Amino acid sequence: MPELLGRLLAGRGIGLDAAADYLDPTLRALLPDPASLIDMDAAAARLADAVCRGETVAVFGDYDVDGACSGALMATFLRGLGCTVFSHVPDRMAEGYGPNLPALRALAGRGASLIVCVDCGTAAGDILDGLAGAAEVVVLDHHKAEGPPPRVVATVNPNRLDCASGLGHLCAAAIAFLTAIATIRALRRAGHFAGRAEPDLMGLLDLVALATVCDVMPLIGLNRALVTQGLKVMARRARPGIAALLDVAQVSERPSAMTLGFALGPRINAAGRISQADLGLRLLLCEDAVDARGLAATLDAVNRERQQVEAGMLDAALHAAEAQLAAGHAAVLVSGAAWHPGVVGIVAGRIKEKFNRPACVAGIVDGVAKGSGRSVVGLDLGAAVIAARQAGILATGGGHAMAAGFSLPAGRLEDFHAFLNERLAAAASLPAAADLPIEGTLSVAGCTTDIAGQIHRLAPFGQGNAEPVLIVPRARVVRADRVGREGATVRAFVEGEGGGARLKAMLFRAKDGPLAEALLAADRVPLHLAGHLRAEEWNGRTAPGFIVSDIARA
Repeated sequence: MPELLGRLLAGRGIGLDAAADYLDPTLRALLPDPASLIDMDAAAARLADAVCRGETVAVFGDYDVDGACSGALMATFLRGLGCTVFSHVPDRMAEGYGPNLPALRALAGRGASLIVCVDCGTAAGDILDGLAGAAEVVVLDHHKAEGPPPRVVATVNPNRLDCASGLGHLCAAAIAFLTAIATIRALRRAGHFAGRAEPDLMGLLDLVALATVCDVMPLIGLNRALVTQGLKVMARRARPGIAALLDVAQVSERPSAMTLGFALGPRINAAGRISQADLGLRLLLCEDAVDARGLAATLDAVNRERQQVEAGMLDAALHAAEAQLAAGHAAVLVSGAAWHPGVVGIVAGRIKEKFNRPACVAGIVDGVAKGSGRSVVGLDLGAAVIAARQAGILATGGGHAMAAGFSLPAGRLEDFHAFLNERLAAAASLPAAADLPIEGTLSVAGCTTDIAGQIHRLAPFGQGNAEPVLIVPRARVVRADRVGREGATVRAFVEGEGGGARLKAMLFRAKDGPLAEALLAADRVPLHLAGHLRAEEWNGRTAPGFIVSDIARA
């Protein structure tokens, strides 16, 4: 292969034996035996039995993208096999996260003899006990467990304390997909498909890809195959809900992991944050193109509202975070009266990005603080939150390494902050900004469409497989201007020291600040540009473009 691509692979620790599967990740090569997950055989047997008996099944999900996708996947799969299926997504404000007994009993009351909890349920053993005798339960989850699993038919969760599958990096939708595979095997053994066609499980991979990227799962191993193949499915636009969402997000090109994370995911998440919790699920299950367009338009409007709510909180939260770090706190915990609980996670992510520290943000209503947190690589926030709950500081709390949710009496916020500072003390030694790992340098003339295509062979990019950051040294700005909505993007054309070839460079989210100033400056001082080289399609032409991440004056 080209030397550049070989160097990039070697720099990421990819050896000769793994290179082929890394560059062309396929399910055939990377899919594990679903039975390696503890309780999978029991879950598949119960689901297969429900199919054979034609039972009514309820799917209880979560209000984020992974919850919507895993819920849509299981509902689509079971309906395709002849089951009557209805779904429930809890309201963030009225019901909170995870199973609650009134909702579960209502599902059983509507005739569900089996309830499948997706992206939740592992920590709800006491609640699920209250359903005994009314309906049976299967849990498909990936959140951290802190004790024995619930006393239900099956709890399939690679992050169970007793699961040795090594699949803890999968999201709930991926677990649901493996469960569908195992269920088909069980039905096959029972002779269910004699004279019947088996369902096409590959058509569900668009949902798995969307959930994997939006739940910030590492794009390594099996996840690379799930996302790569899922993007191919999504490009066919066969699912009306996703096709409508791509249209409303004005995505005309072939979907990428960035499309999922920045165009589709925020719109689906917005409903669970500040609107009707099941809007995203309804869109993903919608089979009528006209109805799908209406739901997608509603989600787009809700997302714009979410952005306005977020902007109203962000400035105050950033100032409070800056003051805490100046005072020596290892982790950030900020709160505000009536801050919307549906947006605090996004604000926590912005704080984490700006200051490179674990950050928790809470809204206080009626003396109760409800919040979310985001962490940096290497510091397990979910474990810290679970420990705080076990210590009696939090009323509720759970999550995984990079994200967590919690609630507590507002009077105990200082106790919680002290606990986080102690548990995440290593954060105090982190640099003020995340390190920018550089994987190579390219001259302006070297930034070609061919080189961009070589780099793209490392995709999909995301958590655990970052897009290569390259340096274009001593680039001189020839022309620069502001473009886009409210001039939030700077477009510059640069050339090398000797002139000649020119390259378009784009700086996004550039309303103000030193990066925008450097590109727009009239002094034309040579600049070292750090960023990503991509091949961009426009009006039938493909040309190289450079997406700027950072700038240093030469």
